[in-house]
Amino acid sequence: MINTPQAAMLFAAGFGTRMGELTKDRPKPLIEVAGRPLIDHALDLVDAMRPLRVVANLHYRADQLAEYLSPKDVLLSREEPRILETGGGLRAALPLLGPGPVFTLNSDAIWAGPNALQLLRNHWDPDKMDALLMCIPSARTIGHSGTGDFRQDDSGRIIRGGDLIYGGAQVLKTDGLYDIAEDVFSLNLLWDRMMNARRLYALVYPGHWCDVGRPEGIALAEGLIADV
Repeated sequence: MINTPQAAMLFAAGFGTRMGELTKDRPKPLIEVAGRPLIDHALDLVDAMRPLRVVANLHYRADQLAEYLSPKDVLLSREEPRILETGGGLRAALPLLGPGPVFTLNSDAIWAGPNALQLLRNHWDPDKMDALLMCIPSARTIGHSGTGDFRQDDSGRIIRGGDLIYGGAQVLKTDGLYDIAEDVFSLNLLWDRMMNARRLYALVYPGHWCDVGRPEGIALAEGLIADV
């Protein structure tokens, strides 16, 4: 049985509607921050963890992203004719990802501090965890609007509500994806099942994190990078 992540999934299929005109002619992962596409900042985290199989899911303006990723040793999971959301997209990519737990990483955030994936791998305990999410206290987030996602007990388990923001990086066991009947679904559905089984955990990120989901997040992220 494989207990440590051997593959990483980059979520790159979304429409990027919050970016407005910036995603009218390109997918959000190709929007530049500090002179480089967002997806390259995500790949920096993944590349430091090689050898890993790396898969990106594609839907909106998939051909542009496929062309950009073609020299980067990234396998592509095209979602056609409809986008499958995070849960459905991850399940569709499992033949490329292979067995065992996987890293998943959103491609619309900038991390300032230690490699989030390395920290997750160091703290992953498959005997008690079905997922380990990297979360950031709201005071160390930039560009994030809205309330927190989770709160954590002394053991590291999490439940909904509280001050912790999910940063878009995790280690996740994928077996439970096959128990979900829907084709299109969010990973929140799987997390809720793990939470009910008391096997959903979080690791608190020691650095800073910037959400680049809206146009104003670009300048904020560039300021964060410049301060590092």
